[in-house]
Amino acid sequence: MQQGPDYGNYGRHPEPGDETYGSRGPSPEYETRGMMRPSGSVSPQDEKTWSILSHLSVLVWPVIGFLPVAPLVIWLVYRDRSPRIAFHALQSLWYQVAWIVILVLGWSITFILSLVLIGFLLIPFMLLASVVPFIHGCWAAYKISQGVDYRYPLIADRIDGGRRNAH
Repeated sequence: MQQGPDYGNYGRHPEPGDETYGSRGPSPEYETRGMMRPSGSVSPQDEKTWSILSHLSVLVWPVIGFLPVAPLVIWLVYRDRSPRIAFHALQSLWYQVAWIVILVLGWSITFILSLVLIGFLLIPFMLLASVVPFIHGCWAAYKISQGVDYRYPLIADRIDGGRRNAH
């Protein structure tokens, strides 16, 4: 029976310079491809990109059924890695949730009042209100692309207050 070069060395501590045990560090190909970046660091360009995407995620509402899934996923992935991305994703998430509630209530009231004909007057207003979150989300993404950390009124302050109280 042929024995390998490490046979009988189980439990032996490696000697300095001993290449049969341990790791000599990452291979050069991993370092050059950026694979060894520390888990907590995100490049400024990636922060900008993911912040923009969290605000533009409002555009996928019609596809996924008016659920703010994208900013939730972005927040879950980046909440411990980048405070900036986490802030924008959480801000976008709560903004979208607020608008979903507003639109569901508004359209429900419009439908109920339409039964007595007065609700038909609300339809143009609700159509206009239904477009607001899409335009505002795109505006926020545009401002971030210009280097401005956009803050939704009321929502950003609540998120900042919650983050300060949590630390």
